[in-house]
Amino acid sequence: MPASSPLIAPLASSYRRFIVLRLLIVAGLAIALVISLLADIASGPAHIPMADLIALLFDAHAQGPIQQAIVWEIRMPAALMAVLVGATLGLAGAEMQTVLNNPLASPFTLGVGAASLVIVFNFSLFGLNAHYATALMAFVFAAASILTINALSRLYGASREIIVLFGIALVFVLNALVALLQLIASPDALQQLVFWTMGSLSRASWETVGIVAAVLAVCLPFSLRSAWAMTALRSGDEHARSFGIAVERLRLISLLRVSLLAAAAVAFVGTIGFIGLVGPHMARLALGEDHRFYLPGSALAGALVLSLASIASKTLVDGLVLPVGLVTSLVGIPFFMALIMMQGRAR
Repeated sequence: MPASSPLIAPLASSYRRFIVLRLLIVAGLAIALVISLLADIASGPAHIPMADLIALLFDAHAQGPIQQAIVWEIRMPAALMAVLVGATLGLAGAEMQTVLNNPLASPFTLGVGAASLVIVFNFSLFGLNAHYATALMAFVFAAASILTINALSRLYGASREIIVLFGIALVFVLNALVALLQLIASPDALQQLVFWTMGSLSRASWETVGIVAAVLAVCLPFSLRSAWAMTALRSGDEHARSFGIAVERLRLISLLRVSLLAAAAVAFVGTIGFIGLVGPHMARLALGEDHRFYLPGSALAGALVLSLASIASKTLVDGLVLPVGLVTSLVGIPFFMALIMMQGRAR
């Protein structure tokens, strides 16, 4: 064994550098997210100096009642919702891309149709209020959609190109459903539905923030627990099976988790596109495929992107707050096109 120590020592040192570098990157993303969150709370039509904001965060009565209401009742829930929804979509996108082996997979359309049904027909399931009914219906619809994709890949051995085409077809079906609901909706419901389909943080409340935070808090530990298995899965199903991983079970559980994450995000803020696509790719470029770092990095990157988009939605047009879904689409479309071209060159 002493003869092998000169080989082991450099490998151990290299591995430590690998770990430290990725921990620093994750910490850097977390710091950038905190800065973006503070900037998001401070930004808006009513200017609040950063010093006053910091004082209000530590003491809700440090400033006058108007500033207190602006920060704690309006801006804080919306800013936190941007962080939480970005994190849920980033984490969901990372898991979806891994288990489907598809770098273009994104969870943002899941649950759209069911949430639209709740808005138009004002369902009250099991006596639940609108918030919980919307989330429950969105989860059921998202789970049905994503399990259909999983069944297609398992039963018919569909290639990832076929699955992408099936996903595109599903998007068109959902868009047609939403258009039909817009046609039969009442004027009030139609206004809510159109505003919801643009993606907006303006209706965030402490109650909805708590629901999304609870979903993320439940799902994230289970995602991290599967990090090693997902890292092995990136090398192919057979490679993962050689380590004793039940690939089908892993894929099914992960997709159900994605359904829950996507439903929580879509139900309360509407359709916010590209976060589940952009966040995971940012994390992959910075952290690689080790899912111990890639999964939390995707959540942080998604949260950072949506938080920055929230700031942009309030500053791009003076005196007007744009729906944040429009901002993410404007940023995401060029990224999506660049990704497609990169995939073409790789082949």
